[in-house]
Amino acid sequence: MDPRRENATRTASKAGATAPKVLAQGEKGPRAEPSGPPAALGAAGPKAQKCGPVGASGSRRKKSAPGSTERPQVRARRVRAKKAPLGAEDVVEGLAVPAAKLASPAASGPHLLRTGSRRERDARAAQEQRDLPEPTEVSGLGQLLPASSLRQKGAVPGAWKPRAVLEKLRLRRQEISVAAEIVNRVVDHLLRRLQSCESEFKGVSLLRTGSYYEHVKISAPNEFDIMFKLEVPRIQPEEYCNSGAYYFVKFKRNPKGNPLSQFLEDEVLSASKMLFKFRKIIKEEIKNIQDTDVIMQRKKRGSPAVTLLIRKPREISVDIILALESKSSWPASTQEGLPISQWLGTKVKTNLRRQPFYLVPKHAKEGNGFQEETWRLSFSHIEKDLLKSHGHSKTCCEADGVKCCRKDCLKLMKYLLEQLKMKFGHRKELDKFCSYHVKTAFFHVCTQDPQDSQWHTRNLELCFDNCVTYFLECLRTEQLKHYFIPGFNLFSRDQIDKISKEFLSQQIEYERNNGFPVFHEF
Repeated sequence: MDPRRENATRTASKAGATAPKVLAQGEKGPRAEPSGPPAALGAAGPKAQKCGPVGASGSRRKKSAPGSTERPQVRARRVRAKKAPLGAEDVVEGLAVPAAKLASPAASGPHLLRTGSRRERDARAAQEQRDLPEPTEVSGLGQLLPASSLRQKGAVPGAWKPRAVLEKLRLRRQEISVAAEIVNRVVDHLLRRLQSCESEFKGVSLLRTGSYYEHVKISAPNEFDIMFKLEVPRIQPEEYCNSGAYYFVKFKRNPKGNPLSQFLEDEVLSASKMLFKFRKIIKEEIKNIQDTDVIMQRKKRGSPAVTLLIRKPREISVDIILALESKSSWPASTQEGLPISQWLGTKVKTNLRRQPFYLVPKHAKEGNGFQEETWRLSFSHIEKDLLKSHGHSKTCCEADGVKCCRKDCLKLMKYLLEQLKMKFGHRKELDKFCSYHVKTAFFHVCTQDPQDSQWHTRNLELCFDNCVTYFLECLRTEQLKHYFIPGFNLFSRDQIDKISKEFLSQQIEYERNNGFPVFHEF
């Protein structure tokens, strides 16, 4: 045997004999409420149901019988594709890839032993990053995975530095203070106007929601979500097309002099009419705000938000959402939702379900259009509470408590999607994906891994990889359950088409296999 090979073999044997085994991330808690995505969804769930004409008529038809598809649960982190012999043509995520483009493992060069000094290992990792293969074109989808990365299990540990990325995303206190002062001035002015005697929205009050108030905002404090809640007593929500998420709103008893009577359409409280009047008042009032240059953005079809753009003294986007507050019991579609008993405890779950629920003027999709009289359930206030008290232990992340990396993982997931949308801004495949999809998947991982020891800060890279794996499995199976309404699938084909999900899945796989180069772009 060649002496050099003999020495290398002896070195490798010693390294293997002394290397410690990789332990599990932490002690696993009970799984009374599994939240993993199913292994398969057939054709991608039920087709979109057409329930009434498109437009502002508010008409309704008889409800369809709900399906009864059984959805087995799996743990996303353990799902890995098994290697199979390559034929003349191999299929990757439903897309045909010629075998010629899938290089054999031997073609990728000799395996590098993880030995030597730290400086040598860093140099090798840097060289590997410089030698990244170019993405392959597949089925007209543009840049996808490089052929060699299709066989990789995941990124090489240490190939990227999550702490450095998080430091870049950290908001600066001075920036926060200036932005908050500007937004508060605009919001307070509008609130006083809406609460005036001549307004139909006299009873509105403020509810601050969204990533800024959840302390998971990234990059810059330039986007705010503000909810103007209006308590509406004795309403009777009627579920739209067995959706679980969308409702028509009627009054159980409409008292004389009800200021909202003008918005009724065949006894149904018209979401489109209320939103139109809400926008009109705000559009007129922003002209009266002094020392601030504010304009209203064009309405996005189907969106419940009134978006304001503050241009001076600095550019900030503010989404103002009208929400009906109901203090009745939560709708039946939420009965199996909010699976936090093993994570935050049964008592916390009970207390959260005693809080009001909200309905926002979000229109349900109906064929190629929208049913403009529907309202959608909103639990943004509960999501804020979940992120505030996110630990299994009450002292998690407190001054004297053990620190976890849950919020850091969510920030990285949001940044990953944000950077991909920026990188492929010229393409339409990512248009329908938003941070809410990422946050929903993150909540499911928190249910799946409820113990604080499973989120220790030293395991940040592994925890983030678990979140990525779960999200990829949701994309693959086309199944992402709404965290509060488990019967509502955010990844059904009537919500997001299959090609878009495949495109995002392959881009995330490429990033993970190559150390997330997109984190250092733009």
